[in-house]
Amino acid sequence: MSNIDPILLLSAIIVVATPILLAAIGELVVERAGVLNLGVEGMMITGAVCGFIVATLTGSPWLGFAGAALGGALLSMIFGILTQLFLSNQVATGLALTLFGLGLSALLGQGYIGVKGPSVPDVYLPILRDIPVLGPILFRHDIIVYLALAIVLGVWVFLERSRAGRVLRAVGENHDAAHALGYKVVRVRLMAIAFGGACAGLGGAYLSLVRVPQWTEGMTAGAGWIALAIVVFASWRPGRLVLGAWLFGGATALQLALQAAGGVQIPIEYLQMAPYLATILVLVILRAGRAPGSLGRSFHASS
Repeated sequence: MSNIDPILLLSAIIVVATPILLAAIGELVVERAGVLNLGVEGMMITGAVCGFIVATLTGSPWLGFAGAALGGALLSMIFGILTQLFLSNQVATGLALTLFGLGLSALLGQGYIGVKGPSVPDVYLPILRDIPVLGPILFRHDIIVYLALAIVLGVWVFLERSRAGRVLRAVGENHDAAHALGYKVVRVRLMAIAFGGACAGLGGAYLSLVRVPQWTEGMTAGAGWIALAIVVFASWRPGRLVLGAWLFGGATALQLALQAAGGVQIPIEYLQMAPYLATILVLVILRAGRAPGSLGRSFHASS
């Protein structure tokens, strides 16, 4: 433990938490609209491969992130059309979406294994980055880290301060009542699903373009499922979502730091399990708030 630099550890927590935070904030919006999409893992891995392919072909990581968001959104629309227009079961369709995304990404990424993608530079903040302690922790990251936090803030403002956000929440709480008031339930939900897919795609691209950076089959390694759990832990509130993502990021960063330090005689398998066990324990200990009233229920428009 003495070999672990606490400043580097705290900085790593923010980086590790970013893809989880992006996927989770998108899923939070989807669930606040009353839709349960268990296909987050599939959308993340699709975003990872689409982002890497676009970034490699164009040489621009920013186009890569745009391609990842588009890929995740398009995949989410398969789920949206099946569940909102054809009224298929949301749980079964979400699970199928994850399996489809994993298979599709493996197929698309076959020619890119071992290829090095373009690097994503850190944001240069000349005064803030030199602040003792806080500078290295908070102000020496790439722009996607700050974009993720900006999206969380934007979602909070949207849900709590805007009329459109109140409409979305109304649809999620009672879709029949919202429909009776004249709100377009299916349209609202499809837009929420597309946003969730785009955010999951961005989270996946962060893994393949920043964290690794390269394409590896199955590289999300359950990150989408953790994002789903963190939404529940956060009680569907954006502020607590950041804390949940940082909690998982902290456990993961500590596990990686302990492996690198090599001073603690703990089998590596136990260290690899630690972040997921920590997430489960938090979900067991802390009681989640009330879920949106129409979560997971199909909407049948009355004639």
